[in-house]
Parts: sequence; structure tokens; C-alpha cells
Amino acid sequence: MHQNVKDALVAATELDTRLIMRPLRNTERVLNNAAVERLLEKERTLGSALKFEDIIEEVAGVYPKIMKNGDMDAGGWSCGQVVGLIHDVPTCKDLIEGMVREAEEIIRGRLQRLVA
Repeated sequence: MHQNVKDALVAATELDTRLIMRPLRNTERVLNNAAVERLLEKERTLGSALKFEDIIEEVAGVYPKIMKNGDMDAGGWSCGQVVGLIHDVPTCKDLIEGMVREAEEIIRGRLQRLVA
């Protein structure tokens, strides 16, 4: 994953996502960017006459451009509101060790209450 994607995820809040493709009954939540704004403008302008072909530039084949090349305005890419809970990009090792550490603390805390 390109560093630009990681930086965007850390910088984003839950308010930085938008719903796209609603008129097509194919709703997707994405991280807002220039391409998403263009797409939403097309949705507003065309309304119920919107066709997939009208937004193909903003949604088709964008993942390699974003994830590999770091072109953050290449198109809409899935991103839920949970992005607001992302504050860092740890290594896999640090992530798992942190999860194990937190689980052990919770278990110890609950066991101590049972013994007391």
C-alpha cells in the first residue's frame, strides 16, 4: 500500500467519507477526494438519468492507481466511517503484540475482581 494511502487514512475522520452511486442502487461509502466530488456533481446533475458509463472514470480501475501509485484523487475507493478510529499505522508485529497485551490486561483485571 502506498504511503499516501496510509497518510490519508491516519489524517481522515469519520466525517471525511461520502456515499456514492446511490442513484444506481449500488451505494458505496468512500473517502472523499476530488474524483468523488466530480462523481457527486454528475449524480446531482443527471439525477435518475445517471448511468454507470457516466461515472466510469471515477470508479473503474482506480484501486491500482490509488493503492500502488498513491494517486489519491484517481477515483472513489471504499472507506468506512471507522477511518476516524485510525490514528497510526503500526507494523503487523506491533499490532498483534498490542492486541495480545490489551487482552491479557482485560483478562487479568476481570480475574482479580473474581478473586477479591
